[in-house]
Parts: sequence; C-alpha cells; structure tokens
Amino acid sequence: MRRLPVYILIDTSGSMKGEPIESVKVGLADMIATLRQDPYALETVWISIITFDRDVKQILPLTALEDLQLPNISTPESGPTHTGAALELLCQKYDEEVNMGSAEQKGDWMPLLFILTDGKPSDILAYNQVIPKLKQHLFTNIVACAAGPSAKTEPLKQLTDKVFSLETMDGATFSKLFQWVSQQVAGGGKTMGVSDTTELPDPPAELNLVI
Repeated sequence: MRRLPVYILIDTSGSMKGEPIESVKVGLADMIATLRQDPYALETVWISIITFDRDVKQILPLTALEDLQLPNISTPESGPTHTGAALELLCQKYDEEVNMGSAEQKGDWMPLLFILTDGKPSDILAYNQVIPKLKQHLFTNIVACAAGPSAKTEPLKQLTDKVFSLETMDGATFSKLFQWVSQQVAGGGKTMGVSDTTELPDPPAELNLVI
C-alpha cells in the first residue's frame, strides 16, 4: 500500500506554554479523529510529529493513522527555538522513513509538511544552511503557520510561498487551523496519482496568506 506521509513540525518553545500548546494538542486530537472518519485517509495517511525548542525531538515516528496514539507534548519554561535543527532532523527522518520507490515498485506519495511556530529561528545560521538541503526533498505542499504577534514570517517565506499568519493563539483559532490541515491531508489522499500538486482548500477566515 502506498502511504501518504505527513510531517508536522511544532514549535514547543517557552512562549507556547499554557493555552497555546494545550490548544494545539486539542487541535491535533480533533484532526486525527476527523481523518479517521475518512476511508481514503485511514488507508493511506501516516503521520510524524517533530517538536522543537532548545531540544529537537521526533516525538512520533511515521505512524499509520489507525495505530496512532498522540504522544504528550510539553514545553520548557523558556529557551531558544531551534527551527534549523528541526528541519535538519526532518531531512534525516525523510531519508530514513519515506520509501522513494524503484523501477519495480512504486514508492510512497510525496509527503506533506506543516510547520507551526510562534517566533523565529534562534539558530538562524543553521536554518539558512538547511533550506537548500530541505528543497532537495520533494513535498506535495509545504505549509507554514506563523502564530501570534511575535511570529516572524520572513524566515518561513524562504521555505515556502504558502505562509499563513494566525492573529490569535486560542483554542478556537487552532481548532480551525487543524480542521483546515485535515482537509488538506484528506484531499491529498484523494488527488494523489491524478496530479502531482494538490490545491489548498480555502483557509478559514482566521488564517491570512502572507504575500
């Protein structure tokens, strides 16, 4: 069975502590529940979660939707946001986990990548260095969300032209965000093989495309 790998990178730096990270957890749980109701998604979608603050961890290796148990997501009191290191780990996991296929056998579908951050990379040198490397890894879509008033969109624009800003970081907004992400993932599962690009569904009003 060809898989649709979905990589989710979540900023867990100190500024996400409290309501923001709790809202993200609820949004993720809702997203998983929604996708499980979709027979296409249930058959094809595999999800991985990487968190980044001072430490960068893959807290969920690429896992089939039906087997997925959301791990606990915690945040430190304070500290830097190592976005560059997170992208470096993503490249490594992509190489290990995604089946690129061969002449005899089709590999996985091209992965989807979602990045959520409420700040900017603290390791800007590492971040700038890893971007060309990341671009050698093929993704159907890379969607970046800059959440809250302190999030910087300029670094995210180097990664993708699909950068969205969220004004507020409350439960209702994150809920809308993850509903939208689940629409993209479910849509990706249906259009695979028909075309190499998937159009993004219309974002909710709380999300603004950064031009």
